[in-house]
Amino acid sequence: MKTVWYNGKLYTMVQEGAQVEALLTENGKIIAAGSYEKLKSLADDEVDLHGTILYPGFIDSHMHMIGHGEKLLSLDLSKASSADEMMDMLLAAHKGLGQDEWFIGEGWNENNFPDKKILTRQELDRVTDSPMVLKRTCRHAALANSKALALAGITKDTPDPIDGVIVRDENGEPTGFLLEGAQEIVKALIPEPTEESLTRALQKSVDDLLSLGLTGAVTDDLGYYGDYYNPLQAFKNVIGGEKKFRAHLLRRSPVFEQLMEDQAVYDEPWIEPGAMKFFIDGALGGKTALLSKPYADTPETSGMAVHTDDEIDALVALARKHGEAIAVHIIGDAAAEKALDAIEKHPVPKGKRDRLIHVNVLRDDLVERMEKLPVILDLQPVFVSSDFPWVMDRLGAGRLDWAYAWKSLLDRGFICGGGSDAPIEDVDPLLGIYAAVTRRKPGETHEGYLPHEKLSRFEAVGLFTTGSAATIGKADVRGKLSVGFDADFTVLDKDLFQVEDEEMLDAKVVMTVVAGDVMYRG
Repeated sequence: MKTVWYNGKLYTMVQEGAQVEALLTENGKIIAAGSYEKLKSLADDEVDLHGTILYPGFIDSHMHMIGHGEKLLSLDLSKASSADEMMDMLLAAHKGLGQDEWFIGEGWNENNFPDKKILTRQELDRVTDSPMVLKRTCRHAALANSKALALAGITKDTPDPIDGVIVRDENGEPTGFLLEGAQEIVKALIPEPTEESLTRALQKSVDDLLSLGLTGAVTDDLGYYGDYYNPLQAFKNVIGGEKKFRAHLLRRSPVFEQLMEDQAVYDEPWIEPGAMKFFIDGALGGKTALLSKPYADTPETSGMAVHTDDEIDALVALARKHGEAIAVHIIGDAAAEKALDAIEKHPVPKGKRDRLIHVNVLRDDLVERMEKLPVILDLQPVFVSSDFPWVMDRLGAGRLDWAYAWKSLLDRGFICGGGSDAPIEDVDPLLGIYAAVTRRKPGETHEGYLPHEKLSRFEAVGLFTTGSAATIGKADVRGKLSVGFDADFTVLDKDLFQVEDEEMLDAKVVMTVVAGDVMYRG
């Protein structure tokens, strides 16, 4: 059936300000663009937009879809503004747990607390006798109570794992704060979620994403839940048929080779395989991002490498063995350097691009090397509003030239997509667009953090449309309103190119359309 979409502002994103009066769609594609009078005679059905604003469908270039659903279904500590408030939330949650059931919470961030206090295992012991794990917002650290530490065999005499740190008090006793690989010792004891529970989390996630105007996402889920089968099957259970959403699945290194050997089947165009994903470093919040020089506020550390140089080399070689690109988490400049060393040694197969995720801290020499390589960049604009101003103390003034440098990277011609890293950050794309434009937290009135890196409205919306589409090799079929492109639309009640900055956050999703079908109505 042919459908004409009309009576609104339809921004094509082909160039700044470009609009069309109406679109004609059929079988999930845009087949014509032009005047309503011309197209209505060709249509079998009409969608009157009633003056609302239609954009190409928003795409999140980096998130964890199942993790986002789990967060929606679990104790969310991200809103705690003090250690006392966090304790109150813990004491009110998960009543009546059995002694063998796990108390799980996530999203806490001590940088939001006036005193930066991190709760200890003794304080957590007041909440429950059950084993407890509380995942930090970055997912690179966690808190555990005494029961969880005991089950994991972590004592005063337990050495730090090679890829992590067991934080200890002045007597050498574990405090319950576990960094990077140390947290995995405890988290490995949590029973693996079932296909049913993963399906339930993913269903919750997709419904939420559609309600926020997202039509697709690049998502990192395969490899966090034991065998790849259950999470992959959850995607097949939820997406496709009546529930349309476009999921581009990164494949984590622990399950990548098995996926390749098994010739795992996806469900394109709704579910498609992506690059091999791995981490090189951690996060700036927990001081585990790997820097080339020590942290300005903690000169005894420069962060942590998740893998040795030989391991990084072997991982990239594994991807190349199967003709695949890599998707690599790099936040610090030293981590970026390690990634580039391996990529230069093992060039990406022709026609593919390696995905550099986050790239929060760079240097001139690294950017120059990146320009010579077929790489795409996953940027998270909301990191600016969540990490500043404390991150300036972490880095010091001398490292800010290429810190969170979204404008500079775009100006250098890099393909850049906009993502949220949900559940690490809020998944709402309007928050990401706002942060890219203002470089500040909602409600603040200053000129923005590192204001020379502000994006124009067109550039900011482009991160979540044309940019994100280009990062997955879909620049010729997705991200614009053009003939032959997918009929994926995000319809809002406000014009993001015209309203005041704060009004962008008040925009409501009127419709989310995937392949010509309305998947959400506000």
